[in-house]
Amino acid sequence: MTTRRLLLLIPLAMLATPSHAQDPKAGLESAFADVEPKVIAWRHDFHEHPELSNREFRTSGIVAEHLRALGLDEVRTGIAHTGVVGVLKGGKPGPAVALRADMDGLPVLEQTGAAFASRARGEYNGQDVPVMHACGHDTHIAMLMGAAEVLARNRGQLTGSVHFIFQPAEEGPPAGEDGGARMMIDEGVLDGSDAPQAIIGLHAWPGDSGTLRYCAGGFMAAADGLEISIIGRQTHGSSPWLGVDPIYVAAQVATAIQGIPSRHLDITNSPAVITIGSIHGGVRGNIIPDRVDMSGTIRTFDPGIREELHAKLRSTVNSIAEANGATAEVVIEGYAPVTGNDPELLRRMLPTLEWAAGADKVHEGTLITGAEDFSFYQEKIPGLFLMLGINDPATPISDRPSNHSPFFIAEDEAMITGVRALVGFALDYAEVAPD
Repeated sequence: MTTRRLLLLIPLAMLATPSHAQDPKAGLESAFADVEPKVIAWRHDFHEHPELSNREFRTSGIVAEHLRALGLDEVRTGIAHTGVVGVLKGGKPGPAVALRADMDGLPVLEQTGAAFASRARGEYNGQDVPVMHACGHDTHIAMLMGAAEVLARNRGQLTGSVHFIFQPAEEGPPAGEDGGARMMIDEGVLDGSDAPQAIIGLHAWPGDSGTLRYCAGGFMAAADGLEISIIGRQTHGSSPWLGVDPIYVAAQVATAIQGIPSRHLDITNSPAVITIGSIHGGVRGNIIPDRVDMSGTIRTFDPGIREELHAKLRSTVNSIAEANGATAEVVIEGYAPVTGNDPELLRRMLPTLEWAAGADKVHEGTLITGAEDFSFYQEKIPGLFLMLGINDPATPISDRPSNHSPFFIAEDEAMITGVRALVGFALDYAEVAPD
């Protein structure tokens, strides 16, 4: 029986509860009420002024100024280019935990019609592009700022310390640059004598507003970037037999590799996805070009399946190219491993999540083929990663825009649940942490 199934069989009364008679969260309702309008205002501002990966200069400046104004014990800036980390020491000694938010927007033209819609533009890989918070990172920043304020104002109830990690470039750094969670870790955000022992992250998701969705073990896919180049021989479009047509070969490749997950992998073991999202080749209709470049993404949930898929993809592409007299180059670069929830940490913190959202709004979910570089933190320390519902329950699921859509927008009312979850994790971890 899987860990996930076992978790469902555990009666709530048997789940870990704070061992101290005094709940550290007691008396915080007024603090949440006070901070909620600030969180909404911050979110609107960030949404209206998004910045691309590794270019979050305005955003990180606002974050750092806020953390300093709260009187945190330490505020560091310039980590992994634009990252910010604040450290708050509680009134009682104990373990350290980390709360993480990502800050970058996407090269997407906003079409939500919101009063605070983005009109920003930026440079993405040498191109002038529109910029939008199309994945909810504006809410992530605002919620973590709100959690920092509640905890700083109530540090006497905090056992241990909290590291507030505001991370750039979750969506991936620009070409030729480093960034994101791996760079934050390389630059020491999980190091030191007071290093975090556990971490939590939240992600806005088109679920019912204020719900929290979890899954024990891995539930968000590992992601790899895929680049395929087909090299043929240029000739006139009227005489294709005089050359080697890379467009014809690329079309065969794009079709054939879809058969790898569906026909060559055991889908009862673990799902997988291959997507080609970009094909470029040629300059006019009557010239067969000498090269076609394709780019895409690979999503898997199992290391063995991932390795098998990579090998089959390479052999398929090369065989098709060779059969047509062309050559192929295949480059696969890893973006992130599988993201999930440490089963034991989830078991211990589930009562806290139910306090944050309400027991009827905390649900186990299913696999998600999206990916997150939060997984790199989880390779170092136990972590929770939760999906925060941000849509009006009255809106049919089919009508809710997905992440990365130009219509993606979050309900303001959902964010206080995220603030509560972050604060609750920080306050309760010491109470339920193993000895």
